[in-house]
This record gives sequence, C-alpha cells and structure tokens, in this order.
Amino acid sequence: MSGHSKWATTKRKKARIDQARAKSWTRVIKEISVAARLGGDDPDGNPRLRLAVVKAKAANMPAKNIETAIQKGAGKLDGANYEEILYEGYGPAGVAILLECMTDNKNRTVGEIRNAFAKNNGNMAENGSVAWMFEEKGKVVVTGVKWTEDEATEFALDVGGDDVQPGEEDGEWEIYTDPNDLAPVTKAVEAKGLSITDSTFVRLPKNIVKVSDEDAPKVIKLMELLDDLDDVQNLFANFELSEAALEAE
Repeated sequence: MSGHSKWATTKRKKARIDQARAKSWTRVIKEISVAARLGGDDPDGNPRLRLAVVKAKAANMPAKNIETAIQKGAGKLDGANYEEILYEGYGPAGVAILLECMTDNKNRTVGEIRNAFAKNNGNMAENGSVAWMFEEKGKVVVTGVKWTEDEATEFALDVGGDDVQPGEEDGEWEIYTDPNDLAPVTKAVEAKGLSITDSTFVRLPKNIVKVSDEDAPKVIKLMELLDDLDDVQNLFANFELSEAALEAE
C-alpha cells in the first residue's frame, strides 16, 4: 500500500514518553466516552466502544479509568459532552493536513488550530478541500511476531484484512482493512491469541509530498504544535522527510 506518512516515525523518534502516555490516555478517554454515548455502554454490542477499550488496554490504562470513561459517556456519571469535528489545512511546502478533533468547546478548538496554522506558514482550508486526498482505512497493529512477508500476508487475508505492512518496530505488523471490517478483524486477531497494540481508523494519503531538508523543520514544528493541542485526537498528513532531516531534529 502506497502513501504512508512518515509522521508516525517522526513522532516516535521525538517522543517524550511520560507526556506521550498522558496525551494517549486523554485521547482514549474521549474516544471511549463518545463511543459509549453514541452506542451504549456494552462493548460486546458496541463495536466502536470495543475498539476504544482495546486501545486503552494497549496503552496500559487501568481498568478503573476505562470503566469511569464508559460510565461518563453513557450518562451514568457527570462528564463533558464531546463533539467530533474534522478540520483541514495546508502546512509549509504545500503539505496537506487533516485533524480529527473531539471538543466540548468548538470555538476554542478552531481558534487554537487557526492560530497554529497562521503562525507557522500554514492555513486552514475549506471543508472537503483536503479530505479527498486521503483514503479511510482500519488498522490493526500486531506485535511480538516473527513473520516473513508471505506469512504476514497469509495471516492478514485469513483474518479478513486487505493489506499488511511492516510496523515501526521489530516483530510488529500493521494489518489494513476496509473501515467496516475493523471490528471483526480485530476480534479475529484476538481469537488467534496475538498481542494487539492498536486498533483504529486511519486516513492514508493517496500521494506523498517530499519535503526538502530546508522546509522540514517548519513542517515538524507545525505538526508538533497541532499534535499537542488537547482537542486533537488524530493527525494525518501527506509528507515524507529524508533521514537526514529526521536525524537533525
């Protein structure tokens, strides 16, 4: 599958572990709450909630935190009411950027995003002007396996996936699915007794922009600022950096 953004690699190389975990937990809690509000508090009958719980467990979130988020989302405990919004924009070097947000204050969120773009050589875009450049997919990340490419492909097809790619770490593979098949594929992987570190919806760029080493620091700065915003759940972009640019950061 072509069009893999290098932002995941960039984040991993630049991660600050404690802060990354706190941000991850905040995002998962929001996802659990929204899933429970929209589809009920039973993970077995709510595929979106089930996927969110899988992600929470992969992030080592305590069971008590997971249950509290579910109860708040279902209205059984007081909690914020989050709204899902997709924002679009362009960064330096014409990089296309999509931001999936969950917020209880849309004015605050759009103001923070617009400010980040404006101050870092970018601009927000009209609805639909960027989204068409990305393809929606489901992604299940399996870890702790020693597969050849042929073995990984056979396994992915066996559990209902459409494609598979090596992950960011040794022994890690990313199984891609049709968005509607994410939940059943996740369940099929679990039934095989394998360890899952992520199960989520992603937006893969259809075409990649190769960013020059000169523009790379500007792109990375904007992406980091956007990724650090509390209301940003997921961030997707269509750029690629050279190894030299990654190492320089």
